[in-house]
Amino acid sequence: MEFPQHQKPADGKITYPPGVKEITDKISNDEVVKRLKMVVKTFMDMDQDSEDEKQQYLALALHLASEFFLRNPNKDVRLLVACCLADIFRIYAPEAPYTSHDKLKDIFLFITRQLKGLEDTKSPQFNRYFYLLENLAWVKSYNICFELEDCNEIFIQLFKTLFSVINNSHNQKVQMHMLDLMSSIITEGDGVTQELLDSILINLIPAHKNLNKQAYDLAKILLKRTVQTIETCIANFFNQVLVLGKSSVSDLSEHVFDLIQELFAIDPLLLLSVMPQLEFKLKSNDGEERLAVVRLLAKLFGAKASELASHNRPLWQCFLGRFNDIHVPVRLECVKFASHCLMNHPDLAKDLTEYLKVRSHDPEEAIRHDVIVTIINAGKKDLNLVNDQLLGFVRERTLDKRWRVRKEAMMGLAQLYKKYCLHHEAGKESAQKISWIKDKLLHIYYQNSIDDKLLVEKIFAQYMVPHNLETEEKMKCLYYLYACLDPNAIKALNEMWKCQNMLRSLVRELLDLHKVPVSEANSTAMFGKLMTIAKNLPDQGKAQDFMKKFNQVLGEDEKLRAQLEQLISPTCSCKQAEVCVREITRKLTFPKQPTNPFLEMVKFLLERIAPVHIDSEAISALVKLLNKSIEGTADDEDEGVTRDNAIRYGLELLKVLSFTHPTSFHSAETYESLLQCLKMEDDKVAEAAIQIFRNTGHKIETELPQIRSTLIPILHQKAKRGTPHQAKQAVHCIHAIFHNKEVQLAQIFEPLSRSLNADVPEQLITPLVSLGHISMLAPDQFASPMKSIVANFIVKDLLMNDRSVGNKNGKLWTCDEEVSPEVLAKVQAIKLLVRWLLGMKNNQSKSANSTLRLLSAMLVSEGDLTEQKKISKSDMSRLRLAAGSAIMKLAQEPCYHDIITPEQFQLCALVINDECYQVRQNFALKLHLALVKLLLPLEYLAVFALCAKDPVKERRAHARQCLLKNISVRREYIKQNPMAHEKLLSLLPEYVVPYMIHLLAHDPDFTKPQDCEQLRDIKECLWFMLEVLMTKNENNSHAFLRKMVENIKQTKDAQAPDDPKANEKLYTVCDVALFVIVNKSTACHLESPKDPVLPTKFFTPPDKDFVNDKEYLSSEARTVLLTGKPKPTAVLGAVNKPLSVAGRRPYTKAPGSETGSNVSGNSEPSSPAGNRGRDVSMESSGTGASENEENPVMGKKEVNSEAGQGGVRKRGAGAASAADSENGGASEGTTATPPVPNKPRRGRPPKSLSAGAGGAGSAEKEGGGAGRGRKRAAPAQDSTSTPLVEPITIKIPKQQKDSETKRAAPQRQMDLQR
Repeated sequence: MEFPQHQKPADGKITYPPGVKEITDKISNDEVVKRLKMVVKTFMDMDQDSEDEKQQYLALALHLASEFFLRNPNKDVRLLVACCLADIFRIYAPEAPYTSHDKLKDIFLFITRQLKGLEDTKSPQFNRYFYLLENLAWVKSYNICFELEDCNEIFIQLFKTLFSVINNSHNQKVQMHMLDLMSSIITEGDGVTQELLDSILINLIPAHKNLNKQAYDLAKILLKRTVQTIETCIANFFNQVLVLGKSSVSDLSEHVFDLIQELFAIDPLLLLSVMPQLEFKLKSNDGEERLAVVRLLAKLFGAKASELASHNRPLWQCFLGRFNDIHVPVRLECVKFASHCLMNHPDLAKDLTEYLKVRSHDPEEAIRHDVIVTIINAGKKDLNLVNDQLLGFVRERTLDKRWRVRKEAMMGLAQLYKKYCLHHEAGKESAQKISWIKDKLLHIYYQNSIDDKLLVEKIFAQYMVPHNLETEEKMKCLYYLYACLDPNAIKALNEMWKCQNMLRSLVRELLDLHKVPVSEANSTAMFGKLMTIAKNLPDQGKAQDFMKKFNQVLGEDEKLRAQLEQLISPTCSCKQAEVCVREITRKLTFPKQPTNPFLEMVKFLLERIAPVHIDSEAISALVKLLNKSIEGTADDEDEGVTRDNAIRYGLELLKVLSFTHPTSFHSAETYESLLQCLKMEDDKVAEAAIQIFRNTGHKIETELPQIRSTLIPILHQKAKRGTPHQAKQAVHCIHAIFHNKEVQLAQIFEPLSRSLNADVPEQLITPLVSLGHISMLAPDQFASPMKSIVANFIVKDLLMNDRSVGNKNGKLWTCDEEVSPEVLAKVQAIKLLVRWLLGMKNNQSKSANSTLRLLSAMLVSEGDLTEQKKISKSDMSRLRLAAGSAIMKLAQEPCYHDIITPEQFQLCALVINDECYQVRQNFALKLHLALVKLLLPLEYLAVFALCAKDPVKERRAHARQCLLKNISVRREYIKQNPMAHEKLLSLLPEYVVPYMIHLLAHDPDFTKPQDCEQLRDIKECLWFMLEVLMTKNENNSHAFLRKMVENIKQTKDAQAPDDPKANEKLYTVCDVALFVIVNKSTACHLESPKDPVLPTKFFTPPDKDFVNDKEYLSSEARTVLLTGKPKPTAVLGAVNKPLSVAGRRPYTKAPGSETGSNVSGNSEPSSPAGNRGRDVSMESSGTGASENEENPVMGKKEVNSEAGQGGVRKRGAGAASAADSENGGASEGTTATPPVPNKPRRGRPPKSLSAGAGGAGSAEKEGGGAGRGRKRAAPAQDSTSTPLVEPITIKIPKQQKDSETKRAAPQRQMDLQR
């Protein structure tokens, strides 16, 4: 298109406005400026309708576009000319007076250059620059350039100029005119070139954005205004770069992701066609490229007002898929994004939950860590943002295998608890939602790691019961927290206080050693204390070195010792403790260092031993809270606790603290409140109050006579007519706090001993408890009077008579409330016998022998001592448990352990295979507790080997945990106590093997030494123990075990040395043990480090003339033990007739997984996870039909009563009366045993009897799947009865249900979940 030609004046002269002289290069710049101003004024006043004037000044208009003006060096001249030209374009619009394209280009480039003057708003000429801009924008003068071929150059220069001059001193009008100018070019042109687009987009790049915020805002508004036009150009740009990979199309190619983010924030419509291209990029093979796209989309999806996820579901789903990306940084970025997404878009939480679940088990520690941070951060902002599932992931990670992850999870939960449960920042509903946190955090104290324990202590002191609160507020917090905890959390909290108290005692003993003159013995004792203290601090290796250094400082600094003594003093208050810790820390900070690990370690120690919660003031505050609960004026209901629970748990809390802080209780006010509790109807409340008096009342007699005079009659009343537990505590309380205890106990003993009446068993239980404890605490005074009571009443009148007929419902166990009073009295009578003997601690009157025979007879008769069959099965179970526990209790006293015969030991051991689940469970627990405290002799550890026969998987798992714990305790004790090396025979865990072999040789199930099924059971029992013993080959222990078993083969069974069958069974068990050891260890053939010593009670001394090199295992038996299958027979005999051997396959270790578990190995001891799975067929598939409806039952053991078998013969009536006349006097009562008819001893039936049962079919007819051919349970109980122990339901894998007889190879159970 050609521009229209304007007619030049005919004379060629330039007409100037009136009063304006000619403007030429001959005049000065000032004069030029002066004349131009008048010209500008004239053009400003002209409008488009002035045709005459337009024609008149046409020559002037053309003259102003001459080189003289366009290239004039004077700034003012150029500005005035630009203003004139702008007005000329306005006046002559829509046609310009300039015909040459080149001239037009020069003019617009000239005008564009003048616009740079807009930058300085303080310039005197700024108004003219603004007028220039306004004029250009209003007239859209630049639109003329569309007809120019190289208009793009002009537009780019214009855009760059405007973006460069805009600044924060400009008002809104300037910005508006700039936008009008630029938007008209974009919207009215044929399209936006890449260079022009770059000139806009460059202002969005972070680097430019930070340099000129106003240019960013201008570009942002421009893009919003022109979105419909410019979107296509933007899409084309991103298509070139993202899809076609043409990075050369623009200098901004490397900033595409930043640009997409900015454009999305400006207006998502700008990227309408770009988003599908990002989905393509998310699937790129380049990990770094995927990472960049994920980072971008994380910002787009997570932005507050973003609706991208709902508008573009395919892209959202594709993005979620990146949570499972193979590239670790991509997964990490996704997890970090989740936090913002949860906070800004709660509606997307459901989509994120499943992906966060998978990532919470990610192999990468950093990802698991960030999952926790993500969830906790969202939860801290608003608890409603995180659902229960997400919080569950954090809960799981508290058991992660990595300390960093565990710590983050625990601290995160603690912060949520403090915010929502302690401060109630979101109301009761939110507090209720996370009420489980307090229990979970305390449960972690069960972990083996000292780091976990220390962190729980820190969390408790800072988040659960903040130590910086005022005493009343702090104790209120503790009071109601304790009332809301579950039983396991309460145990953990009690254990925490116990550990802290133990550590205080160790530090106190260390300080006492500093007061003793230096000696070698003192140094040795001091070293032992330091090592024990170091075990209670993190990083034991460094802790030992730092504790030595700290001990050295203590020795040199007397003031430091004084501060430490005050800190651990029983009278130290919480405020004093803070001062002491501050002072000790200050003294150890010199010289100052950026990091001081020594000081950090000492701080750990001080934090554990400082009384930050409990002092006399705190106990007083707790007692006041208890009083308010008793009076009904407390806020119990508001705190979510009933009044009765508040009182009960409040007193339980005080009872626990009375063990660890007894001195803090000593005040008349505290004891007055406790006396009120003694008068309450709640039995447990009164019992706890008595125990508190017992623990804390040592100065009552001397300092608080009024309390004493009130307390004594109450204690007497409780000892005579209280509950059994109250009676026990009352007797112990009297013995502990009164000087004239003999008189007080006699006042209880005499009336109780006279009023014993077996016809009223309900009123007999408490007196029996009191009498038993009195005789144990004061044996010198009451042992003799008790003798006649035991002989004439306990044995003859109570134990040897069945006055009532028991319930014949066939149940093997009932809850405590359903047990007959007579049986409860008999159980207490058995305990009385034991307490009486434990008090005497001698067997001069042979009473212990008689008692042991009585207890053995009770076990032989299955609990029915009189054999009159009046007693119910559930009551018999109670009595068997009591008898077995009694023998075990007596074995804890050396003088009685020596007289327990091997037969009695075996009877006691067989209780762990009782047919009643609860009997097995309770007996195993008692056994473990006594062993772990090193109270029982080592031979009792062998009893756990019999647990391999238990049909319940959880019971076997528990037994294995008990074995692991006991063995580690004994090994640790030997390490820590140099003197223990002299008693290795009774401490070294390996020495349990001879006892185990002897016990298994006399197992009633083991009747045929060559029976493969029985040998397989023996092997399982042996391996159950040996597996734990042989975990490590410390000091060549495998060779030691082999040597020990070989030595046993060179001896004879001391229980029946002349019985060839008994010895054959012993040697066969030895061969099985050797077979197991040799097959499981390659190092067992090395030389034994020392010659083992065998217990003479069970084995005869080796005879030099006797050499036993016979092999007692047949080749077939070895094959069965090795493979679980018999040796193949001849071909003809074997065709289509495979032999079905009911037995288990050999125990093989499952190959270790390459991927480690993320779950900490330090799980709760009761958890079976992580234990080796044993025989699958032992999991009774029909446990629901077994004893107690759910608990499998172990069949009775059948014992050959012949002497040759080493069995225990029952004593008949004649034998019992002979014993009476033989021993004579009062003690004979204990020897009396009931008349026993000739019948097999109780126990498990031999395999041969159960083998005929066929298979699963016959077993199921009897009531469900069986465990190893044991006797079926009694008929199922009705659902109304409540068992003593929560029944255990076993889930049975599918393949296990397929066959009862075929046994699957056991595998180590591992949690490989990520």
